[in-house]
Amino acid sequence: MFESLRTRLTLWYVGILAAVLVSFSMGVYTLVERTLYAHQDARLRSVLDVSAAALSKSSQSAGSVAERLQKLEFPNQVVVVFDGEGTVIAQKPEGRGVRPCVPPKPYALKSLRFFELSDSAPDADDSCRGVYRDVRTADSGQPYFISASESSEPLSDQLDTLQNVLELGAAVAMLVAGVGGWLLARRSLAPLATMATTTQRITAENLDERVPVHNPRSELGQLATSFNQLLSRLSRSFSQQRQFMTDASHELRTPLSVMRTAAQVALQKPQRSESEYREALVSMEQQTQRLGRIVNDMFTLARSDSGNIVLQPAEMYLEEVLTEAAQTVSVLAKRKDIRLEMPPQQEAPYRGDDGLLRQMFINLLHNAVKYTREGGLVRVLLERRESEYRVIISDTGIGIPTEAQPYIFDRFFRADKSRTQTMDDNGAGLGLSIARLIAEVHKGRLELQRSDSTGSIFSVSLPRSPSSTVATFNRCVR
Repeated sequence: MFESLRTRLTLWYVGILAAVLVSFSMGVYTLVERTLYAHQDARLRSVLDVSAAALSKSSQSAGSVAERLQKLEFPNQVVVVFDGEGTVIAQKPEGRGVRPCVPPKPYALKSLRFFELSDSAPDADDSCRGVYRDVRTADSGQPYFISASESSEPLSDQLDTLQNVLELGAAVAMLVAGVGGWLLARRSLAPLATMATTTQRITAENLDERVPVHNPRSELGQLATSFNQLLSRLSRSFSQQRQFMTDASHELRTPLSVMRTAAQVALQKPQRSESEYREALVSMEQQTQRLGRIVNDMFTLARSDSGNIVLQPAEMYLEEVLTEAAQTVSVLAKRKDIRLEMPPQQEAPYRGDDGLLRQMFINLLHNAVKYTREGGLVRVLLERRESEYRVIISDTGIGIPTEAQPYIFDRFFRADKSRTQTMDDNGAGLGLSIARLIAEVHKGRLELQRSDSTGSIFSVSLPRSPSSTVATFNRCVR
C-alpha cells in the first residue's frame, strides 16, 4: 500500500498539514490561555487593591474590618481577611454556601503572592485562583492578611471549549485534506497510469502508438511529450535497422547468387575451355570484390555506430591522397570511356587519417563515374582557402532527382531513376553515407551543391586547423 506514489503523496500532504495545524492550535491555545489568566489576575489584583485600601482606613477591631469589607461590592470574587494568626475575621460574600479559597499559610508570607488551588484542595469546593497580601490599619498598624480569589472553572470551561473546537477543526481539516489530497493525487497522476498502460502495450511491432498528452504545458504533459519523442526516435531507429537488415540481406544475396550461378554453369559440363573457366572466374572475382566492398562498408558503419573506431591522424599532403584516389578510380573510368580530369594541384599539407580520407574520395569519384554516361567527364578540383580546403568533384552524369536529393546520404538509398539509367549497378547505397561520415569526423562537411540533368557537383570542406581532426567516430553527428 505504501509503495503507491498516490498514497505516499497523500500521507505526506496530510502529515505536513497535521504538523501545521497542531503547531497553530497549540499556539492559539497558549495565547488564549495566557490572555485569560492575565485578565483574571488583573481583576484579582484590582479587587485586592480596593479591599486593602478600604481596610487600611478601618479601626483595629474585627467588627470594623468586617463592616468595611461588607460595604464593598465584588461580583464574582471572594475576599477573606485574616488576622496575624491566620484566623478568618471577615469574609465577603458571607453565607453557608460560600467557602473561602484559603491560601496556604498566608501569615507566613509578607508580600503580594498569587496562588491556585485545584479541586483536590481540602479548603475549596472547586479550583480557584487568588492573590493575597498584608495590610495594616491606619490608627494602630494592626497587621492583617487579605485574600481575593475567584473560581477558575469558567476559565477552564472556556479553555476546554477552545481545545475541543481546535481538535475538532484539526480533525475535520485533516480528513478533508486527506480525501481531497487523495482525489487530487489520483487525478494528477492519472496521466502516469495512462502512460504506464500505454507503454505496456507498446512493442517493437507497434512503435507508432503514442502516449496521450492531456496538458502539454504541465510537467506530466512535458514528460509524455518527451516520451513520445523518444518513441519516435526508437521507431525511426527500428525502421532503419529493419531496412538496414533487409537491404544488407538483399545486397549480400545478389553477388552470392551471381557467384553460385557462375559456378553452377561452369560445372554443368565435365570439361570446358580455358576461356569459359576464365570468364566464370572473372565474374566470380568481380562479385567477390563487390561483396568485400559491401562487407567493409557495413563493418565501417557498424564500428562507427558503436564508437569503436578512433582516427589515426598523421601529417600528409591532401593533393597526394586525392591523386591516389583518382588513379584508383581511373580504371573504371577507362572502361566507360570517361575522362577523369584533375588539374595540377598545389601543395596542401593536412593532418588527418589518410586511409579514411582516401576512402572518402574514392567513394565520391566512384559514385561520379558510375552515374556518368560513356564519353562523359568527371573533374576533380582542390581549392585552398584561408581556413579550409575544399575539394570539388563534378560530373556530367544523369543527375539526381529533386525528390531524392534530401535522402542521398541515407544508408542503402539509391534513387530509382539513377538505378535504371546506369549499367553499373554494383553499389549498395553506402558510399555517400560513409563519405559524409568521414568528412564529419574530420570536422568537415560533405554537401551536394547542385544536381540536374547536366550532372552533379559534390564539395568536401575540411578545416585547416591541425587540432580539428582529433575526433572519434562516436562524436560524429549521426
